Amino acid sequence: MTALTFDTLKFAQTLRDKAKFTQEQSEGLATAIADATSDQLSTKVDIRELRSELKQDMREMELRLETKIETIRSDVLKWIVGSVGFQTLLILGAVITLARLTGHT
Repeated sequence: MTALTFDTLKFAQTLRDKAKFTQEQSEGLATAIADATSDQLSTKVDIRELRSELKQDMREMELRLETKIETIRSDVLKWIVGSVGFQTLLILGAVITLARLTGHT
């Protein structure tokens, strides 16, 4: 993440001038806030980068899913065609057998 700029001197001066903090209090608080927030806050740039990465990850996942769906669709179609073909041969065999048994050949 990009570090945010935080003017600790200006913050400490504001605490002394407006809130009547002592120098030690204002400098201590300014330092504590700067330390606590320096690595934990996200900037707009950080968020844009993360959003871009997430979009790319989602697109890759979408492409993988589309590929899997197409593979499954192909497999299902093979099974259906195979089943219909087998049933057709079975019915033709039964009809031919019945025709032979009844003497209609």
